This record gives sequence, C-alpha cells and structure tokens, in this order.
Amino acid sequence: MKLGTRGSQLARWQAEWVRDRLATQGVRAEIVVIKTRGDAEVDRPLHELEGKGFFTKEIEDALLGGRIDVAVHSLKDLPTGLPPGLTLGAIPVRHDPREALVNGRSLADLPPGTRVGTSSLRRVAQVRFLRPDLEVVPLRGNVPTRVRKVETHDGLDAALLAIAGLERLGLGGKGSVIDPLDVMPAPGQGALGLEIRDDDKTTRKALQGLHDPVSAAAVGEERTLLAELGGGCQAPVAAWVDGNRLYGRVTERDGASQLTASTDLVPKHRGAAGEIVARLLLAEGAGTLLAR
Repeated sequence: MKLGTRGSQLARWQAEWVRDRLATQGVRAEIVVIKTRGDAEVDRPLHELEGKGFFTKEIEDALLGGRIDVAVHSLKDLPTGLPPGLTLGAIPVRHDPREALVNGRSLADLPPGTRVGTSSLRRVAQVRFLRPDLEVVPLRGNVPTRVRKVETHDGLDAALLAIAGLERLGLGGKGSVIDPLDVMPAPGQGALGLEIRDDDKTTRKALQGLHDPVSAAAVGEERTLLAELGGGCQAPVAAWVDGNRLYGRVTERDGASQLTASTDLVPKHRGAAGEIVARLLLAEGAGTLLAR
C-alpha cells in the first residue's frame, strides 16, 4: 500500500504513524512524498493565494491517478467538498485540537506591542479581536522552523500553533495550551483524514482498524459547520467539540467583530449540530463577515 503525504517533518510523522499502525495489522505500506503548492509558495500568507486545497490537490491528483492508495492529510487542510471519486476511508483517533502559544503563558499576559506570528486568517482575526494591541506578524514554514524563529526572536516574540503538531514532534513543552473559547481551533484540527478512491474496497477494509468513530463524529460536525457557512480551509471560521457540545465562531478579518454560537450534539442525527450552529451564526450576520 502506498501512502501519499507532504514532505514536511510533521506530515512525514503523520504518514509514518499510519504506516506503523497498519503494520501492526499485517498491512505493509510505503510512503510517497508529494510536493504541494502550499509547500512551494511560502512567501506570503495562505489566505492571499488564489484557489483552495493548497496542501491537498497534488496528493489527490496522485490518488486519482493510481500512484498512491491513501492520501494522509491533516484534516483541517482538507476541503469539505472532495473531488468526485474520492472519499474519507478513515479518521484515526484525534489528538488534542487546541491551540498553543509558543513563548508565553496566555495571550492575556503578553505586553502590548508583542509580535505574535501566524499566517492563519482564523488565528489572525481572533488575536486581533481579543488583543488589538498586539502586532500580528506573518509566519510560514514547518513547525520546527516556526518554533526556532520565536526562540531566536527572528522578527517575532511569540507564535500560535496547534498543540497537536508540537506534541507529535516532541515540542509540546515549547507551547502553552490556550483556552478554546479565547482562540478556537480550526474545524478538524488535531485529526488525520485518510482519503481513498471511492471504489477501492480493499484499501477501505485495510483502514478500518485505524478508524475512530468518536473522533469521526466530532470532526464531522465541525466540517458540516464549515460547509454550511460556505467557508474554505483558510476562512476565519473556527469550531470545537467539547464533550457533547459544538461551538462555532466567525471573526471579521480585522478583529472588529466576532460571532460565537453553540448547541448540543444530536447523536442520532449526524451533522445536525453543525447545521444548527451554522444557522445561528448566519442569523447573527456571519455571511456578511465572511463576505468581507
């Protein structure tokens, strides 16, 4: 079985994790590294690039072309609408979805004027809403590079990253977890999405031992919310499942306004909570914020 992945250290770790879990079930797999547009164009924030699927399209093309059997994605990077012929074969157990602040205990503790690095529009908008007195600095690159830029004070003093990525690379001690109601994570953050060809029954069966229904249900609600709002992976839309409750958030790009809504999950009706929270946000004006 061939596993397609990006070439970053974190992406390789994720693909190796999948390979090792498959090996315990007697399935041999090899890793195929594929360079994506998001990896090639690192000179500006992702939300300034045209199109979508910056970290996924080339890998999906390889999957459709039969060059790989499984595409290993960070689920937060995967658009909610998959290309015809492709489907999610499994969602493994999810890591902690929360955000982390590198070089600081919390955003509230940072002195005015602190330079905080991130190129996620969702993070930028929420930081500007919460702390308009901070300076948000564009920050691209792989996880170790971003951590190193903070530690060497290379143009910034702190940075926002997903705690999942830090911990997967043994860098969890570099960041302090942030309350998700302060900075809410991206839909699907902390989860992997294993994408396959829809008609590949053999691969689908091989992946079933890696599938975690609880994680799949949670990220499914978050991705439904994103889809209902019509937002892409780079939109300032956040979502978080806490136990039996789904939270959703839309923040204006400049941080001038922010909308948050929530509802209890509906276990017997997949996607219902995501639809409800999306309707609540749209009723409060989320469509206008996203259009701006």
